[in-house]
Amino acid sequence: MIRLGLSLLALLLALAVFGPWLTGVSASAQDLERVLMPPGLGEWLGTDNLGRSVVTRLAYAIRLSTGLALLSVLSAAVPGTALGLLAAWRGGWVERLLVMLADAVLALPGLLLVLILLAFAPGAIWPFYVGLALVLWVEYFRVVRAQARTLLASPQVEAAALMGFGWPYILRCHLLPELLPILLTLMTLGVATAVVALSTAGYIGVGLRPPTAELGLMISEAFPYVFEAPWLIIAPVATLLLLIAGLACIAEALRRAR
Repeated sequence: MIRLGLSLLALLLALAVFGPWLTGVSASAQDLERVLMPPGLGEWLGTDNLGRSVVTRLAYAIRLSTGLALLSVLSAAVPGTALGLLAAWRGGWVERLLVMLADAVLALPGLLLVLILLAFAPGAIWPFYVGLALVLWVEYFRVVRAQARTLLASPQVEAAALMGFGWPYILRCHLLPELLPILLTLMTLGVATAVVALSTAGYIGVGLRPPTAELGLMISEAFPYVFEAPWLIIAPVATLLLLIAGLACIAEALRRAR
């Protein structure tokens, strides 16, 4: 299953890297003499209602969605993991304070938080990044805290502590090797969640603004031409489906490997 997931992601990565190079045009380049061209040798996936290359726009949309998702997940995973380890290690009032903070974040729906931030900067990218990072860190905190408490009570960790090994050794040799597969699974699913959130916001018209190349926005723009030029909506939908399917396959393979 992991081979299937990696193959799908490699295919999309190849499109994101080589798509603009093969077409030789930018994502916003318009040609009103080539409006709604069907897929062919010149344009593999045709053109949209403004004569823009669908291949090029898909390539930039994949770059934007995956890049923003990876940045958000990394920004959530690092502090979430660190705070989870701190809560499990120190316990007491430190753990209670961090748990209260995590519960307070969970009380506010993630999409609502993103929409609140978007109200301050409509059409900007940073509200998605900040909102997703603020929401996703809680999942890493809760999982790492629960797993680390079990690991810290294990015989090998107690023996290492009795032998005088410090926390850097225990963290490197006993905690992180056990936590890494779980973290990789969470990060893979987190990337998929972030991609879907960004596409959903673009589709309902509260996300990024035209002429930005983004999957949800491309789907929304293609709806008026769904019968006249169905390839316009098939291309971004298929790309989104393949991206989520690839990430889901990798996450499932990592879960089974634990």
